[in-house]
Amino acid sequence: MDRAPLHDGLIVAAYGRHFLVETPEGGRLICHSRGKRSQGLVGDRILWQATGDDGTVEKIKERKNVLYRQDSIRTKSFAANLDQILILIAATPEFSSGQLSRALIAAEAEHITPIIALNKSDLIEPFVRAWEWLIPYRQMHYGVLPLSLKLSPQIDREKLLKLLAGKTTLVLGPSGAGKSTLINLLAPGALAQTREISEALNSGKHTTTSTTWYWVDKAKTTAVIDSPGFQEFGLNHIDAARLASYMPDLKRHASQCKFYNCSHLHEPGCGVLAAVTSGTKAGEISANRYKIYSKLHAELSQPEKY
Repeated sequence: MDRAPLHDGLIVAAYGRHFLVETPEGGRLICHSRGKRSQGLVGDRILWQATGDDGTVEKIKERKNVLYRQDSIRTKSFAANLDQILILIAATPEFSSGQLSRALIAAEAEHITPIIALNKSDLIEPFVRAWEWLIPYRQMHYGVLPLSLKLSPQIDREKLLKLLAGKTTLVLGPSGAGKSTLINLLAPGALAQTREISEALNSGKHTTTSTTWYWVDKAKTTAVIDSPGFQEFGLNHIDAARLASYMPDLKRHASQCKFYNCSHLHEPGCGVLAAVTSGTKAGEISANRYKIYSKLHAELSQPEKY
């Protein structure tokens, strides 16, 4: 008996062991993992085999990266083969600079370009406070994009399209930042599309906890991926000794340390400690950023529990 042929596909939604796969011709079908474990991620290029009306994922092609988080209990993978992540925060509700830093570190570790967007510029006083709080990030190679998705959606859409064009971008953001508004602005009808996927997979209420790929343009050269789970961002997969190299403001000064294996916590002649300041001058390390580093270093240096 001849083996059924293998076909190319792209995973555009993932729900446990079930995936929505898009074919090169633009068709979509449900595919399942072989065995009990689910290995596929949104953004994976795969080979699948037809099994009746559905398909089976037979092979996941080599990935260029995976953005994921890891705590002491489990690992959560967001998506694969990313060019960028867009971290959307807002002037209000107040965002966590610690969570923002964790997402940026995870992106740096996987060589994924981060973009920070600050929404609700129409709320003058909260926006000014948040903008000032982001000075250390604006002085790094990230930059911060001001948005007002409520008052100037079309202007913001044009700004975003210039940054996202031709790339695959994962959108992350805490509740209340305007992530759903942004996704719908870039890919009109996105939520309706997600409901259709949910019905096809009988996932119902679980849809909002799933990751989904949306094409932004008809030519299918630009994509955004919507993913939940910004609130808890464990970095247990990061080596404490490598942490400073994933924080550009610290990395800039680490080469000036007296000792090659400096932890940047207490050693004499530490270039990082010498650059920590309570001010916000370019080239310095803000006290808050250094506090985030020292807290994370302690967290990542804890012995594993068995």
